[in-house]
Amino acid sequence: MLYDYMNMLESIGLDLLFAALFFLIGMAIKDVLNAGNVPPFGRRIVWLVLFLGCAGFILKGLIQLSWEGTGLG
Repeated sequence: MLYDYMNMLESIGLDLLFAALFFLIGMAIKDVLNAGNVPPFGRRIVWLVLFLGCAGFILKGLIQLSWEGTGLG
């Protein structure tokens, strides 16, 4: 029974791993920005880049789901 759902469990586990990794990266960046006394403009740029990375990952997952739903992938 578990073997039948191995691909789905693997996909969910990988997505959760990436979400946890993005969270930990965000926490590390917050600590470095606070310790480095970075000006507000630099902080905004850093958070924008981090957000765009997360958004790209989420968009990739949504595109993958839609393509698999239509039979393209």
